[in-house]
Amino acid sequence: MKLSIVIPVYRVEGTLDRCVESVLIQDVDDMEVILVDDGSPDSCPQMCDQWAARDNRIQVIHKENGGLSDARNAGIDIAQGDMITFVDSDDWLEENTLAPLLAMMGDADILEYSIHHRLTLHDCTYTDINDYWLSGQAYLHTYAWNKIYRRSLFDHVRFPYGKVFEDAWTLPLLLRQCHKVMTTSHGFYHYQWNPEGITAKADGHQLAMLLEAHLTNGMPVNDIYYLHLLNIQIDVCECLDVPITLPFRRLHYGHLHGIQKIKAAANNILRINALCKTVHFIHHFKKPSRW
Repeated sequence: MKLSIVIPVYRVEGTLDRCVESVLIQDVDDMEVILVDDGSPDSCPQMCDQWAARDNRIQVIHKENGGLSDARNAGIDIAQGDMITFVDSDDWLEENTLAPLLAMMGDADILEYSIHHRLTLHDCTYTDINDYWLSGQAYLHTYAWNKIYRRSLFDHVRFPYGKVFEDAWTLPLLLRQCHKVMTTSHGFYHYQWNPEGITAKADGHQLAMLLEAHLTNGMPVNDIYYLHLLNIQIDVCECLDVPITLPFRRLHYGHLHGIQKIKAAANNILRINALCKTVHFIHHFKKPSRW
């Protein structure tokens, strides 16, 4: 079973070696590593070529800058593996992570593993994909990385060009083709927090794009997922004077606790328009803080 590992590369001189080294020491018998130089203006193109000269498992794509989605897609286009995974070039993998994951996949279409200090998953098998999305709260961790996929899932799926939060657009498309998803506590993906990245500094238009991804993904919505969407809608309203796009949903909050219960009650009483105006009024007189 061959594994393709796609690593987009852009302005990561300080972390690229650590990332590639962490991939190469994985005890995977048959793998290819695809470094996609996305028109990086620093020394990364040369570093990629040097890695390819040192290890015949590595191949390099040099392309004009097109963004993260475009770089991943370029890697997918030439991937020859039965399985495929993604690693961002400022992140790295814990030793002895990938080989045991491949061994446990069996007939699963996607296997998701834990993120060091950020997401601890339990060993679960989902044959009901809606259960994975809702009970497993997959909508909170749609990341392209920390997952191994059957390559065939990407036969007719690519990451959306020109979209931010591209993972939130793509994972539901892949899940629609899945018969089995597994999660495991084994291994760790080490995520490098970037204070300048989209997750930390998204503006109103980018958050609106994230909300659109969720509202058009065709996945089921329960009360807890709806509260997550409500958070995004409120953030969009804080940043932009645009129409509200989240449909109103009356929530059953007897099973909720703490701030979730309060927020659900406020949603039922005020509805979204009044709730957004109320939150905006409160934030105007105090330092903003997400609910």
